[in-house]
Amino acid sequence: MHQGNWTCSGCQGDIKELPFEPRSTEGLMCRDCHSKKSGGGSSAQSSGERKTYSGDWKCAGCRNAITSLPFEPRDTSNLKCLDCFKKSKG
Repeated sequence: MHQGNWTCSGCQGDIKELPFEPRSTEGLMCRDCHSKKSGGGSSAQSSGERKTYSGDWKCAGCRNAITSLPFEPRDTSNLKCLDCFKKSKG
């Protein structure tokens, strides 16, 4: 967790801890506002299933096809398949 002194863009309340280090303070939301915006969690999240995104990407390491990811990539220039990702982590 990352400690800081941020302001929620929804309720203007204080945010002292985030599960990520924000790149910008714009659009940050506290847990309550985030839950309200996302509808309190989708049925996939509450049942333990992960949302997957389909696409036609190439691994930056081995150039093999990547057809689904557990996140929607913003930048695909350094996208890695699971094997290459594990190798890079040691």
